[in-house]
Amino acid sequence: MNDEQLLRYSRHILLDEIGIEGQEKLLAAHVLIIGAGGLGSPVALYLGSAGVGRITIVDHDRVDATNLQRQIAHNLARVGTLKAESVLQAVAAINPDVKVVPVTQRADDALLDQLVQQADLVLDCTDNFATRHAINRACVRYQRPLVSGAAIRLDGQIAVYDSRNARSPCYACVFPESALPEEARCATMGVFAPLVGIVGTVQAAEALKLLCGVGEPLTGRLLMLDGRSMAWNEMKLVRNPLCGVCGTH
Repeated sequence: MNDEQLLRYSRHILLDEIGIEGQEKLLAAHVLIIGAGGLGSPVALYLGSAGVGRITIVDHDRVDATNLQRQIAHNLARVGTLKAESVLQAVAAINPDVKVVPVTQRADDALLDQLVQQADLVLDCTDNFATRHAINRACVRYQRPLVSGAAIRLDGQIAVYDSRNARSPCYACVFPESALPEEARCATMGVFAPLVGIVGTVQAAEALKLLCGVGEPLTGRLLMLDGRSMAWNEMKLVRNPLCGVCGTH
């Protein structure tokens, strides 16, 4: 690290759990963020400000005025801009040293197969089950840790699925593709603006912990937030040996 970086990241370096070695791991890391909306915005901003060296952000959508209530990486001047390009500008305004690679395509199986294997860690910041399952399949295939978040109305949840850990379930163990509930979207159900910030910030924290090797990640645990009472609950998750994605057949 140069003198400017030592100054910029000094508050991380002062932490015994991170220090210079941990910060250098962040600077050398490559993360893949799928979704540049309510969850992807705080995730990208915090990982960028923390000095994650390379961030690939995937989103094919454009910034809309209705997004600005909660998607804090975007602003009024960038309405109509591709969200991935807007996130690039937002991160660059905070930390120009971080290389942000915008991918303005839909996250389908082919694209995920290409991108997941290039990353050290993947963050699912999407809002639909089909894409979540596609992300999970790619992460299991390439043994990449997956930090998953979701938020709707006043309810949020976060979990880490790490296929490198033989005891960790994958996303499909917990939410089987054959038993998907009816899709709920912000456009019809609404979402409490700070909720996506809370969930996205926890996702960013889990990603940084995994990259640095700090603390105990949310692997095998589902953290749930009821924003009405601001109460957190935790559910233990187990691997399904009959899972069609990560199980043994």
